[in-house]
Amino acid sequence: MVTLGLIGFGTIAREIVSAFPPDSCRWVALMREGARPALPANVSTVTQLDALIDARPSAVVEAAGQEAVAAYVPALLDAGIPTIIASVGALSDPVLATRLTDASRNGGARLVLPSGALGGLDYIRAIAALPDARVRYTSRKPPAAWAAELTSAGLSAGDGAITLFEGTPAEAAKLYPKNLNAAFAVALAAGIDKVSVSVVADPKAAGNTHEIEVESTAGTASFRLINAPSPNNPKTSMLTALSLVAALGELLDREGPR
Repeated sequence: MVTLGLIGFGTIAREIVSAFPPDSCRWVALMREGARPALPANVSTVTQLDALIDARPSAVVEAAGQEAVAAYVPALLDAGIPTIIASVGALSDPVLATRLTDASRNGGARLVLPSGALGGLDYIRAIAALPDARVRYTSRKPPAAWAAELTSAGLSAGDGAITLFEGTPAEAAKLYPKNLNAAFAVALAAGIDKVSVSVVADPKAAGNTHEIEVESTAGTASFRLINAPSPNNPKTSMLTALSLVAALGELLDREGPR
């Protein structure tokens, strides 16, 4: 039975665990002190990073936010443990990005950045070297996904769409650390200086919608993904957990269980 690690045990982590047969792996979840979630039989918890490292998981999946990436992932990589991060927006901090790259190299462990809720990143990576390449990413979600933000700004979506943000991927990652990892995934594929980001609360949005428009000398492209929200978190697409499961499966196939 393979041992796998998790950082956090919220909605995404639960969906990851449920995607694997219960008798195929043992999970060790790193959680904050005092957390008492209901756990499946094959999931145990630890509250210290050293305890997770001592469990020697074949891989760890981060599903706890950008702060968790900074706090835990460099040490995991230094210890030689491959790690998949859901919160790719953490790499908007160049100091942290360098720490992660160095730790991956020093520990000989892969740092995996999954596609998350997106598609089309292979096209974007292909045109990234073109000097005239430009990418516009728009996150368009129903107002329920942005209820707190709308209330804080004194806004009501009513029948019309409201643009909550326009700016750079790094600004978006800092303002919306739990919700715009997809925007920074686009930026990592294209180059941060080539991408602009918009966030829209739209009553007519059919789901969590990602719109990507690309222009370059190689041509134009437009991607529109309408993702069903997670039943337990309207800000998170169901596809996010599925992407992490796929990335974990590929990692285990490539490196094999320990």
